[in-house]
Amino acid sequence: MPVTDLLADLRAIVGEQGVVTGDRLHARVYDEYVGSVRAPVLVRPASTSEVSAVLGLCHARHQAVVPHGGLTGLVYGAVAGENELILSLEAMNRIESVDLPGRTMRVEAGVTLQQVQDEAERAGLMFALDLGARGSCTIGGNIATNAGGMRVVRYGMMRSMVLGVEAVLADGTVLCSLNRMLKNNAGYDLKQLFIGTEGTLGIVTRADLRLAARPTTSSSAFVAFADFASMTRLLGMLDARLGGQLSAFEAMWPDFYELTTTAPATNAPLLPYGHNLYALVEALGADPEGDQDRFERVLGEALESGLIVDAVIAQSEAQRRELWAPREDVFQMRRYGPAHNFDVSLAIADMPRYLVTMRSALAARVPAARTFVFGHVADGNLHISICAGDEQAHRETFDDVERCVYEPLRTITGSISAEHGIGLERKAYLEISRTRAEIATMRALKAALDPRAILNPGKVIDVH
Repeated sequence: MPVTDLLADLRAIVGEQGVVTGDRLHARVYDEYVGSVRAPVLVRPASTSEVSAVLGLCHARHQAVVPHGGLTGLVYGAVAGENELILSLEAMNRIESVDLPGRTMRVEAGVTLQQVQDEAERAGLMFALDLGARGSCTIGGNIATNAGGMRVVRYGMMRSMVLGVEAVLADGTVLCSLNRMLKNNAGYDLKQLFIGTEGTLGIVTRADLRLAARPTTSSSAFVAFADFASMTRLLGMLDARLGGQLSAFEAMWPDFYELTTTAPATNAPLLPYGHNLYALVEALGADPEGDQDRFERVLGEALESGLIVDAVIAQSEAQRRELWAPREDVFQMRRYGPAHNFDVSLAIADMPRYLVTMRSALAARVPAARTFVFGHVADGNLHISICAGDEQAHRETFDDVERCVYEPLRTITGSISAEHGIGLERKAYLEISRTRAEIATMRALKAALDPRAILNPGKVIDVH
């Protein structure tokens, strides 16, 4: 049955304003990771009950549904085919409550990360997740992909910040696992079924989020190293000497640092070129009298001992933003054509050997490729962007580039996805990071919760 045959029923559930078709739908701008809109219908429920009714209808009619959040993903997890229905949570964008004593916030899934951060700040608190796409990514999408970002070394992944969720299963069943308590061992923790599963087991509609005390001090520095071993020793030194305040440790290899500080980029070089590695470090604290002094003292000792060979320390909020600017200017590589983007995870000790192996494989298979490496090294996450030339070269080298990046992870038990998810793009390589038994268990969960396989079909795993 064509999805357009459901229009009358859908309008009866969400109203005329809740259904988008035709020119209104195709006028929407989607990025390269969603592509052109081939789905003929987008539905915008405004409440959990409407999501439930839509999914109940789609389940009864065997209609495939692709959930949409802020569409900032990078693994084609929101691609919708010509006979699939898009379910967007954009109309569910309310912040329902903030619990100050308990330091929690209840929100609908369509609220953006920026809105949550701002609301927490107004309450004198902080929502610790932070991503470059904070202004457009949504909490529902952050949950569905178990987002990571800049502060994982201190605050953990999105999973650590979600206390409870409300989700709608494929048949329309509303599963309310909302929870504002830090401790709750009453049976299975069902919210985990919907964190990081990319909308394949259910659609999150509301969430209880864990907030943190808002820091009153921020100390930032950009430093250079002679070698990788020095960088790891500094990481250990900062973790031990800053009293738990280390909140970000962002490494940049020279290829990425030079890319984001040369024209047409507008960021000025922070330190001279020519060093083997660079890192942006940040500590968040609550002692205006002592935090900056301690931060500078520890880095001074690192400089004197040779752990770092150069450094610049921010003395104002404006300077802090200048230090962060090159790290966040991640799309500069597009000057060399479309980029293959990866976010792998591996033990810190394995990183140098992995990068040598990966670069050697690329040189042999895709000699024209330009490679840019940066990432959240403290939590084992490397971001790798590879430009192989124009659009045609990008398409022709796609498989070779992916093999060069993913295959070396096999022998070191690394992960093909640290924080971006699997979607369509990485599905073929899932067996590198997950055993047959694990994948079989994933399929069993999918069959139990979505027996007709209507939720985000084809993403993460194939259903046999």
